[in-house]
Amino acid sequence: MKSSLSRRSFLRDSVLAAGAAGIGMPALALADAAPTAAGEVPRVQIGANEYPDGPSPAALKAIVEIAPQGGRYLFESQLELLGELSRQLGVGMDHLMPYAGSTEPLDYAMLAFTSPQKPLVTADPTFESGWRAAERNGARVVKVPLRKDWSHDVQAMCAAEAGAGVIYICNPNNPTGSATSRKDIEYALAHKPAGSVLVVDEAYIHFSDSVVSAVDMVAAGEDVVVLRTFSKLYGMAGIRLGYAVARPDLLDRLKYYSINSLPVTAVAAGLASLRDPQLVPARRARNTRLREDVVAWLAARGYACSASESNCFMLDVKRPAQDFIDAMATHGVMVGRSWPGFPTQSRITIGTPADMARFKEAFALVEAGKQGPLPVPKRQRLAERYVQQTGVQLS
Repeated sequence: MKSSLSRRSFLRDSVLAAGAAGIGMPALALADAAPTAAGEVPRVQIGANEYPDGPSPAALKAIVEIAPQGGRYLFESQLELLGELSRQLGVGMDHLMPYAGSTEPLDYAMLAFTSPQKPLVTADPTFESGWRAAERNGARVVKVPLRKDWSHDVQAMCAAEAGAGVIYICNPNNPTGSATSRKDIEYALAHKPAGSVLVVDEAYIHFSDSVVSAVDMVAAGEDVVVLRTFSKLYGMAGIRLGYAVARPDLLDRLKYYSINSLPVTAVAAGLASLRDPQLVPARRARNTRLREDVVAWLAARGYACSASESNCFMLDVKRPAQDFIDAMATHGVMVGRSWPGFPTQSRITIGTPADMARFKEAFALVEAGKQGPLPVPKRQRLAERYVQQTGVQLS
């Protein structure tokens, strides 16, 4: 059947829908990132928690060099990646399992450790992919509100369900960007229900100056699964690489659901990124500087933001968030979605300095009630339909 959609219109519609829904469509977001004709409004995508610069120069070089060998599995490269992670994290290679991103092992952990008799205890709001996986497994999802300082209320979480299968802590949290202290993680480990597993999602840990990893708890033999990804600070959301860190017996529970070879380009880019000692501190410093600047700018205008140590924060726009999202989109600025129970809050991702300048400009215009020259994005466009049909939630 001949499609009536041109490639250009497909890309445009996908970008607009991604902005409206706050979903992760990183490659498509590049399609309208800059003006394509005189007078056209440039698009800015700051809604999907991507790192705006993409992979590092070293990672891009590694991708180009390995691509001609893409017809091979190159298991030796995958072992090399595991060896590098083992050295950097201080755990044995048998404590590591790589995946195409970290959402996959998150879902497997829910399938492995929750059941109709073993609920998931989670914060609210937080990343919801684990909620859906647990519900597919017949488990109840027990949602505990974050504290007023936006950290996880670990005392309430540990007391919420005596028969819990998983206590899930995203640290820093998505969508709030908020940090939970090491003391609280230790409390959760010491007081979690007997037989439960503490799943600590560290997808955003590289952005934080204060969050202490739970990987050492894995090395100590505790009932802990740590999840990491290259999708965020390393700029590889569209390339897909992540891993789980856990005791071998716990990893075996995840492997039951799937194990497979990795994309060779992702492995090469991951290795190059890990071996660049300046990459994390340089990107973290820039992200922190831009985040603190825009949060201070919003606070001066009377708008509250969540306390963040990540590349995102929640912004209370004092109106229905979807109206704000639509209004910003008319100025070419695609901001993030809201979460159930937080109808006036939109998640904002930190972009480039130019992106954040455009955000401020568009925000001031929207605050003044001025609509931009672009149409309000229509609901149910291609990217939204993709998410609904596949169940994918990347960020």
